[in-house]
Amino acid sequence: SGTGLNWCFCSLPAATAAVYKQWIPNTNFETASNWDKGRVPCARDVVHFEKDKVVSVLVRSPHALTDMYLPLNGEFLLAAGAAFTAFDGSWDPGCDSGGTARFADAEHRSWFDPTLWQDVLPSGELRPGGPIFSVDEERVPCRFDDVIFQPGTSFRVNTDSSQPVIHLRSISVMGQELNTPSSWAGYLGGRSAPLQFHGNGTLQVTGTACPDKSGCACGNTLDGPRICAALLRASGRQCPEPACQSPLQPLGHCCGVCGATINLDFTPDFDLQKYQDKLVQELLSQPKYAGVQMAMSKVHKAQTLLGLVSRSAAPLIQIVLIDDRAGAQAGTAAEQLAADIMQSIAQHGEALGISSGKMEVATGSSASRQVGSHAVSRITAGTVMGLLFSLLLLGGILFLYRKGKLR
Repeated sequence: SGTGLNWCFCSLPAATAAVYKQWIPNTNFETASNWDKGRVPCARDVVHFEKDKVVSVLVRSPHALTDMYLPLNGEFLLAAGAAFTAFDGSWDPGCDSGGTARFADAEHRSWFDPTLWQDVLPSGELRPGGPIFSVDEERVPCRFDDVIFQPGTSFRVNTDSSQPVIHLRSISVMGQELNTPSSWAGYLGGRSAPLQFHGNGTLQVTGTACPDKSGCACGNTLDGPRICAALLRASGRQCPEPACQSPLQPLGHCCGVCGATINLDFTPDFDLQKYQDKLVQELLSQPKYAGVQMAMSKVHKAQTLLGLVSRSAAPLIQIVLIDDRAGAQAGTAAEQLAADIMQSIAQHGEALGISSGKMEVATGSSASRQVGSHAVSRITAGTVMGLLFSLLLLGGILFLYRKGKLR
């Protein structure tokens, strides 16, 4: 930006298919919601872009206008056949009375707003609804996700973040997939990138997928408060009132839920995707679990020792189960499914790479949470840590006794 005009009327590259998480809003000229009047400007209108607002605007078709005020810094991306002409005063049907049409402010559209993203298939089509959902931190792009900005759209996104670098597998812009650090660096050096991305967070493309079959943590924990603030701002600034008295608070989720959570300790043999598919096919597909939804992912939970929080965080697999039942029945179907999963772990967990599981339940009819656990092996990691701590304590006492420090 600067004091002089910095404008570009540019041609568009060819479009390609999108993948995984797709940005929803756009700054297209022909999108009615981008204008304060709720309609696209017509011939008798005076188009007004705020002087100090940076914009990147796609124009798909020709437009006749009475006048147009431009900001100091921005660009028009002209599709084939797009143009602007001065209104010649002839009758224009549907535009009997002119006025000032102001372009909406896109500065507030945040990268970490879950309501501005949607899951898509590799083909670019919306992912069909089903029993799988994501906790709120995973509704925005995670570090190994592919990001798509829809072909044939312009956009502006605020990347303000609590982390200096936002890692991604790839980014597709205007139909061009950028999946290497060098290709992304080249794009950032172009004219459009500073107009499309702004904020203190730096997007970085790695081109690498999650290397671990047990899954990879999303990586959005530091921006969890930012995600929740955006989500609550969109829903009225407060979480919905749960039916249960002691709702669960899953890691990475903004609001308490009725239902059940299961935390799994795993071995190197565990395969997250295969286990999720197994649960969907064998349990979630049963008619009695219609209306139950499941989120499963690797998370990092802070460890505690003697009531103190350790700096290290232990990886575990978190399963969140919720259902569509209301009132006193809220969460009861999810609770039954959790019990079935725990029973399956008791029987087959070792073969699946699950060393232990802990279940926590809160339903509409329960006054408090219920907790249950099952260890596949006889000696769990917690037991081993307890034994080691006891031995160290006993050894210390014996050492002090021999030195005469203790009687």
